[in-house]
Amino acid sequence: MKSINQLWQLFDTDPASTSTDLTRKDFLTIAGRGLAAGAVGSALMACEKKPEASTSAPTVTNTPGGPVPNLPAQSPPATVPDDVQKPIELEQIEAKTEQQEPPTPTPLPPDQRVGYALVGLGHLTLDQLLPAFAECKKSKVVALVSGSPEKLQKVSAQYGIKKENCYKYADYDKLRDNKDVQAIYIVLPNGLHAEYTIRGAQAGKHILCEKPMANTAAECQAMIDACNKAGKKLMIAYRIQYEPHHRMVREMVQKQQFGKVKSIMANNGQNSDNPDHWRFKKALAGGGSLPDVGIYCLNTIRYLLGEEPTEVSAFVHNTPGDPRFTEVEEQVNWLMKFPSGVQASCATSYGHHDDKNYKVLADRGWIKMDPAFPYTGLQLETSQAQGKENQVTQHKIGDKNQFATEIDHFSECIVENKRPFTPGEEGLQDHKIMDAIYQSAREGRPVKLAAVSKKDAFRGPEPKME
Repeated sequence: MKSINQLWQLFDTDPASTSTDLTRKDFLTIAGRGLAAGAVGSALMACEKKPEASTSAPTVTNTPGGPVPNLPAQSPPATVPDDVQKPIELEQIEAKTEQQEPPTPTPLPPDQRVGYALVGLGHLTLDQLLPAFAECKKSKVVALVSGSPEKLQKVSAQYGIKKENCYKYADYDKLRDNKDVQAIYIVLPNGLHAEYTIRGAQAGKHILCEKPMANTAAECQAMIDACNKAGKKLMIAYRIQYEPHHRMVREMVQKQQFGKVKSIMANNGQNSDNPDHWRFKKALAGGGSLPDVGIYCLNTIRYLLGEEPTEVSAFVHNTPGDPRFTEVEEQVNWLMKFPSGVQASCATSYGHHDDKNYKVLADRGWIKMDPAFPYTGLQLETSQAQGKENQVTQHKIGDKNQFATEIDHFSECIVENKRPFTPGEEGLQDHKIMDAIYQSAREGRPVKLAAVSKKDAFRGPEPKME
């Protein structure tokens, strides 16, 4: 006796099957009721010739499992809303006591998605961003900008970008005339963010810019001013603030699920090599480990608490004679004090083994993310007292593409004319704090920051939860 899959393969490749109303779902439903081989064969034979239309009652096939009407399998009707952004509601399968499937995907039709020009074809664009657009529901890549003709030719062919939508840096301003492009994603060395953001806004495009926002707070302000003047939106690509693990931690902290937070410890460091890379050049990078990877500790803690620090103390260290650190710093350790009394101890480095984590210590438990800052594989763990023991819980949350999530948020803001959750002001605040960290390290003393009493003072409306 052939397996069901073998039988279906025969059915699926039979030319006569094109004239039948029996679908694969119908076939599997009938076969799944325990039909004998003869009954399955009858179902296949029915596919070879479409029966004459009849108003008579349906015939019944006797099987070892009981009589089965020869009717296509029927599922409860799906709810199909007119709004393309509302999910189709399919019939319930799992018991309500079991884990439920998420809503069906709701991608926008391609002609309704926001078109992006990607500026820069380096590691992040090729390894992460271009693949991420395949998972976007509201965004698409329509143009590329690069200084390498060879890269442009190859990458445009790989991703189906039209030849006329491939630009050299010298032609960047010509994006003004490209109606396919509504937004520009700046993925260049930090020192070029300000120039290309300002020029992009002047070309009439919305701007999504990689972190850190720029090299200085003054450049950040100029970027904000240019986008405001052009009437265009500016968002900084803080992917962590759109990621579900961190959003859960933020909710735990804000609701004091484990009591009042007392302190936070965070570290983001790696052993970076190649002293000729732009990240080790002051003019292009603006700094070393702090603005590149340390900013994750700084920005994430601000995000979790919804508060702004009032004081920082810091130390910087460079390994003597290491050619990587002739222009930028290797290691920074700093302390931040917050109005609520929380103290955060942070560390970042370009010189130690990869380590990316943080721990929130509260009076009735703790929350730990380890790893916390990679693109995938994040792990969330909590602990609180249960009787005479501490109960440690692993929170299992599926990975989401962090880049697709943040890009689609920006597209949603463009389409719905909303302020992004991480606008330019959010990036500017990080730079003001980093300036104070560097100042504290230089002067060997704590540095006060301007008091900010409002919660989430620099963020836009909270993104929708899926």
